[in-house]
Amino acid sequence: MKEDILNQVCDGLDMLYEDTSIPRNIRRGAEEIKTLLLKEGDPLDVRIATATSKLDELANDPNIPLHGRTLIWNIMSRLEELAELA
Repeated sequence: MKEDILNQVCDGLDMLYEDTSIPRNIRRGAEEIKTLLLKEGDPLDVRIATATSKLDELANDPNIPLHGRTLIWNIMSRLEELAELA
């Protein structure tokens, strides 16, 4: 169950990273967040909290298009579900 949600989060981050209509700094941030989430050395709850915080910063970027912001909110929602299971 946890792995499924984590895979969905990573897929969402990949979608964000591959969308060329999203500014480069936000796409780069999505890739960094994915790397952070997949880093096995840190506890899962710490990775989720850090990723959520970074995603919130990206969502508040004034240059992000509406569909990108919506995708980030969906990813954050999935991370909250994952946090409840962790």
